[in-house]
Amino acid sequence: MPKPFNTLTAIAAPIMRGNIDTDVIIRIERLVGNSIRGTLGKWAFGALRYLPDGSENPEFILNREPYRQAEILITGPNFGCGSSREGAVWSLQEMGIRAVIGSSFGDIFFANCFQNGILPIIVDKEIVDSLAADVQQTQGAGRISIDLQQQTIISPSGQRHDFAIDPRRREGLLEGLDEVALTLQRDDEIRAFQAADRAERPWIHFATTTAGNAT
Repeated sequence: MPKPFNTLTAIAAPIMRGNIDTDVIIRIERLVGNSIRGTLGKWAFGALRYLPDGSENPEFILNREPYRQAEILITGPNFGCGSSREGAVWSLQEMGIRAVIGSSFGDIFFANCFQNGILPIIVDKEIVDSLAADVQQTQGAGRISIDLQQQTIISPSGQRHDFAIDPRRREGLLEGLDEVALTLQRDDEIRAFQAADRAERPWIHFATTTAGNAT
Protein backbone atom coordinates (compact mmCIF):
# COMPACT_ATOMS: atom_id res chain seq x y z
CA MET A 1 0.00 0.00 0.00
CA PRO A 2 1.22 3.57 -0.63
CA LYS A 3 2.36 5.61 2.36
CA PRO A 4 -0.33 8.15 3.35
CA PHE A 5 0.40 11.73 2.30
CA ASN A 6 -0.96 14.67 4.25
CA THR A 7 1.60 17.45 4.71
CA LEU A 8 5.23 17.70 3.73
CA THR A 9 7.88 20.33 4.39
CA ALA A 10 11.11 19.40 2.67
CA ILE A 11 14.12 20.32 0.57
CA ALA A 12 13.22 20.67 -3.10
CA ALA A 13 15.51 20.12 -6.08
CA PRO A 14 14.80 21.96 -9.35
CA ILE A 15 15.40 19.80 -12.45
CA MET A 16 14.10 22.18 -15.07
CA ARG A 17 15.06 20.44 -18.31
CA GLY A 18 11.96 19.71 -20.38
CA ASN A 19 10.80 16.32 -21.70
CA ILE A 20 12.72 14.14 -19.24
CA ASP A 21 11.37 10.73 -20.16
CA THR A 22 11.09 7.54 -18.13
CA ASP A 23 14.24 6.14 -19.75
CA VAL A 24 16.20 9.06 -18.30
CA ILE A 25 14.56 8.51 -14.91
CA ILE A 26 15.43 4.79 -14.95
CA ARG A 27 17.13 2.82 -17.71
CA ILE A 28 15.31 -0.31 -18.86
CA GLU A 29 18.23 -2.61 -18.07
CA ARG A 30 17.92 -1.65 -14.39
CA LEU A 31 14.44 -3.15 -14.39
CA VAL A 32 15.56 -6.59 -15.54
CA GLY A 33 15.93 -9.25 -12.86
CA ASN A 34 14.06 -11.15 -10.19
CA SER A 35 14.50 -8.65 -7.34
CA ILE A 36 14.35 -5.06 -8.50
CA ARG A 37 12.25 -3.38 -5.81
CA GLY A 38 14.41 -1.87 -3.12
CA THR A 39 17.42 -1.50 -5.41
CA LEU A 40 16.26 1.17 -7.84
CA GLY A 41 16.89 4.36 -5.87
CA LYS A 42 20.60 4.42 -6.63
CA TRP A 43 19.89 4.12 -10.36
CA ALA A 44 17.35 6.96 -10.61
CA PHE A 45 18.62 9.53 -13.15
CA GLY A 46 21.61 7.24 -13.66
CA ALA A 47 22.72 8.82 -16.95
CA LEU A 48 22.71 12.24 -15.30
CA ARG A 49 24.02 11.27 -11.86
CA TYR A 50 27.03 9.24 -12.94
CA LEU A 51 29.99 9.79 -15.24
CA PRO A 52 31.13 7.09 -17.71
CA ASP A 53 33.64 5.76 -15.16
CA GLY A 54 30.83 5.23 -12.62
CA SER A 55 31.75 8.14 -10.36
CA GLU A 56 29.22 10.80 -9.40
CA ASN A 57 28.72 13.73 -11.73
CA PRO A 58 29.36 16.76 -9.49
CA GLU A 59 27.31 18.96 -11.83
CA PHE A 60 24.07 17.05 -11.27
CA ILE A 61 21.92 18.71 -8.64
CA LEU A 62 21.01 15.58 -6.68
CA ASN A 63 24.71 14.90 -6.11
CA ARG A 64 25.12 18.19 -4.25
CA GLU A 65 24.18 19.25 -0.75
CA PRO A 66 21.59 19.96 0.46
CA TYR A 67 19.75 18.56 -2.58
CA ARG A 68 20.84 15.00 -1.75
CA GLN A 69 18.11 15.10 0.89
CA ALA A 70 15.42 16.40 -1.47
CA GLU A 71 11.95 14.91 -1.07
CA ILE A 72 10.40 17.24 -3.64
CA LEU A 73 11.31 17.68 -7.30
CA ILE A 74 10.49 20.84 -9.25
CA THR A 75 10.47 19.81 -12.88
CA GLY A 76 10.43 21.14 -16.41
CA PRO A 77 7.44 20.52 -18.71
CA ASN A 78 6.38 17.03 -19.81
CA PHE A 79 8.30 15.28 -17.04
CA GLY A 80 7.93 11.49 -17.11
CA CYS A 81 6.98 11.26 -20.78
CA GLY A 82 7.93 8.26 -22.90
CA SER A 83 7.34 4.61 -22.08
CA SER A 84 4.87 3.48 -19.45
CA ARG A 85 7.37 1.78 -17.12
CA GLU A 86 6.21 2.05 -13.52
CA GLY A 87 9.79 1.50 -12.43
CA ALA A 88 10.41 5.20 -13.08
CA VAL A 89 8.11 6.04 -10.17
CA TRP A 90 9.55 3.23 -8.04
CA SER A 91 13.06 4.59 -8.48
CA LEU A 92 12.02 8.10 -7.43
CA GLN A 93 10.14 6.72 -4.45
CA GLU A 94 13.14 4.66 -3.36
CA MET A 95 15.44 7.66 -3.49
CA GLY A 96 13.07 9.48 -1.12
CA ILE A 97 10.95 11.61 -3.48
CA ARG A 98 7.43 12.18 -2.16
CA ALA A 99 6.15 14.97 -4.41
CA VAL A 100 6.83 16.31 -7.91
CA ILE A 101 5.76 19.80 -8.97
CA GLY A 102 5.60 20.69 -12.66
CA SER A 103 3.52 22.31 -15.36
CA SER A 104 2.84 19.00 -17.16
CA PHE A 105 3.63 15.30 -16.89
CA GLY A 106 3.48 12.20 -19.03
CA ASP A 107 -0.03 10.81 -18.51
CA ILE A 108 0.96 7.30 -17.43
CA PHE A 109 3.76 8.55 -15.19
CA PHE A 110 1.26 10.93 -13.58
CA ALA A 111 -1.17 8.09 -12.84
CA ASN A 112 1.60 5.80 -11.58
CA CYS A 113 2.66 8.42 -9.04
CA PHE A 114 -0.71 8.20 -7.29
CA GLN A 115 -0.53 4.41 -7.27
CA ASN A 116 2.76 4.56 -5.37
CA GLY A 117 2.17 7.35 -2.88
CA ILE A 118 3.94 10.17 -4.74
CA LEU A 119 1.98 13.41 -5.14
CA PRO A 120 2.32 14.95 -8.63
CA ILE A 121 1.18 18.58 -8.63
CA ILE A 122 0.33 20.46 -11.81
CA VAL A 123 0.53 24.25 -11.61
CA ASP A 124 1.19 26.99 -14.16
CA LYS A 125 4.70 27.24 -15.54
CA GLU A 126 5.07 30.69 -13.97
CA ILE A 127 4.54 29.15 -10.54
CA VAL A 128 6.99 26.34 -11.26
CA ASP A 129 9.62 28.87 -12.35
CA SER A 130 8.94 31.00 -9.28
CA LEU A 131 9.37 28.04 -6.93
CA ALA A 132 12.60 27.03 -8.64
CA ALA A 133 13.95 30.57 -8.41
CA ASP A 134 13.04 30.74 -4.72
CA VAL A 135 14.88 27.49 -4.01
CA GLN A 136 17.92 28.52 -6.01
CA GLN A 137 18.08 31.89 -4.26
CA THR A 138 18.44 30.10 -0.92
CA GLN A 139 20.95 27.61 -2.42
CA GLY A 140 18.55 24.82 -1.56
CA ALA A 141 18.23 25.66 2.13
CA GLY A 142 14.72 27.12 1.77
CA ARG A 143 12.09 24.43 2.11
CA ILE A 144 8.80 24.03 0.32
CA SER A 145 5.66 23.08 2.26
CA ILE A 146 2.81 21.10 0.70
CA ASP A 147 -0.57 20.61 2.37
CA LEU A 148 -2.71 18.09 0.54
CA GLN A 149 -5.74 18.71 2.78
CA GLN A 150 -5.71 22.41 1.94
CA GLN A 151 -4.28 21.85 -1.58
CA THR A 152 -1.61 24.49 -1.09
CA ILE A 153 2.10 24.99 -1.70
CA ILE A 154 4.11 27.44 0.40
CA SER A 155 7.34 28.61 -1.22
CA PRO A 156 10.59 29.29 0.70
CA SER A 157 9.76 33.01 0.57
CA GLY A 158 6.28 32.41 2.01
CA GLN A 159 4.22 32.72 -1.17
CA ARG A 160 1.11 30.56 -1.21
CA HIS A 161 -0.05 28.75 -4.33
CA ASP A 162 -3.23 26.67 -4.63
CA PHE A 163 -3.40 23.54 -6.75
CA ALA A 164 -6.18 21.35 -8.07
CA ILE A 165 -6.35 17.57 -7.75
CA ASP A 166 -8.89 14.89 -8.59
CA PRO A 167 -10.91 14.27 -5.38
CA ARG A 168 -10.68 10.48 -5.61
CA ARG A 169 -6.92 10.54 -6.11
CA ARG A 170 -6.59 13.02 -3.26
CA GLU A 171 -8.56 10.66 -1.01
CA GLY A 172 -6.33 7.76 -2.00
CA LEU A 173 -3.15 9.64 -1.10
CA LEU A 174 -4.53 10.97 2.18
CA GLU A 175 -5.53 7.48 3.27
CA GLY A 176 -2.65 5.59 1.68
CA LEU A 177 -4.89 3.61 -0.68
CA ASP A 178 -4.34 2.58 -4.29
CA GLU A 179 -7.16 2.26 -6.84
CA VAL A 180 -7.94 -1.34 -5.88
CA ALA A 181 -8.26 -0.46 -2.20
CA LEU A 182 -10.40 2.59 -3.03
CA THR A 183 -12.69 0.38 -5.12
CA LEU A 184 -13.00 -2.18 -2.33
CA GLN A 185 -14.29 0.54 -0.03
CA ARG A 186 -17.46 0.33 -2.14
CA ASP A 187 -17.68 -3.46 -1.88
CA ASP A 188 -21.26 -3.38 -0.52
CA GLU A 189 -22.40 -1.24 -3.46
CA ILE A 190 -20.64 -3.52 -5.94
CA ARG A 191 -22.22 -6.65 -4.44
CA ALA A 192 -25.65 -5.02 -4.41
CA PHE A 193 -25.31 -4.09 -8.08
CA GLN A 194 -24.17 -7.62 -8.96
CA ALA A 195 -27.12 -9.16 -7.12
CA ALA A 196 -29.61 -6.84 -8.83
CA ASP A 197 -28.04 -7.43 -12.22
CA ARG A 198 -28.07 -11.21 -11.68
CA ALA A 199 -31.80 -11.03 -10.92
CA GLU A 200 -32.52 -8.79 -13.90
CA ARG A 201 -30.27 -10.55 -16.44
CA PRO A 202 -29.66 -14.11 -15.17
CA TRP A 203 -28.69 -15.32 -18.65
CA ILE A 204 -25.59 -13.08 -18.62
CA HIS A 205 -24.28 -14.60 -15.41
CA PHE A 206 -25.25 -18.12 -16.45
CA ALA A 207 -23.36 -17.69 -19.70
CA THR A 208 -20.26 -16.48 -17.86
CA THR A 209 -20.34 -19.40 -15.45
CA THR A 210 -20.89 -21.91 -18.26
CA ALA A 211 -18.04 -20.47 -20.33
CA GLY A 212 -15.69 -20.59 -17.33
CA ASN A 213 -16.54 -24.25 -16.70
CA ALA A 214 -16.21 -25.32 -20.34
CA THR A 215 -13.71 -28.08 -21.16
